[in-house]
Amino acid sequence: MPVARREHFVYHQSMNVDQLSGVAAAIGEPARARILSCLMDGHARTATELAIVAEVSPSTASVHLDRLKTAHLVAVMAQGKHRYYSLGGPNVARALEGLAVIGGHSRSEFVPTTPTRLQAARTCYDHMAGTLAVSLHDCFQERRWLSAKYEATPAGARAFESLGIDLAAIRALRRPFARACLDWSERRPHLGGALGAALLKIALRKRWVEQDLDSRALSVTSLGRRELSARFGITSSMSGQPWAGKGRARSSE
Repeated sequence: MPVARREHFVYHQSMNVDQLSGVAAAIGEPARARILSCLMDGHARTATELAIVAEVSPSTASVHLDRLKTAHLVAVMAQGKHRYYSLGGPNVARALEGLAVIGGHSRSEFVPTTPTRLQAARTCYDHMAGTLAVSLHDCFQERRWLSAKYEATPAGARAFESLGIDLAAIRALRRPFARACLDWSERRPHLGGALGAALLKIALRKRWVEQDLDSRALSVTSLGRRELSARFGITSSMSGQPWAGKGRARSSE
């Protein structure tokens, strides 16, 4: 008679379970989660401003911010008499966006519940997110401007440089050149990494989009609508799907 063998899962020794659980606990407290969500727009804020966001007293907010700083989830910069807090970096933003996706993954069929303006276009730390950003990502893939490993193809290099993006400069940065970032509201990838950040800067500089002062929402200007349609074949509609590529139906997820 054959003897049954029991296989045991052994986690890799480099996996620091205590550190992982500590970061999860830091994110999981509701007031701290509200602080992190607020900082997802890439703007730095004072402890007083974040106390209002977190709905706690200034002294309690300071305790929460110290905990987030210890977990490397936020960074602090002193300027004169003021201390400004910002998100710990693009990796933190990517992790938070991913957790938001997991939190809504229990539905048998995905139905966005994001407020319309945030769903249409918003910031994800230093790059674009929302339906507009997902449509841009789809466009880059369909036109083969990016390879499977998210490197710019020759055609992509010409296209991105024609927009005014200095590819050599962003390749020199100490961060991934480009990567897929799973979109919280769309459950599909948008473009992250240094290229995604450069694309947002170009869109803001060319006044294709304007950023809200008090939220992550991006407003697409009339000029932006014309340019997005002419350059990328992306149009807007008012029928519950703010942005979509021309002639391309969205698949259900």
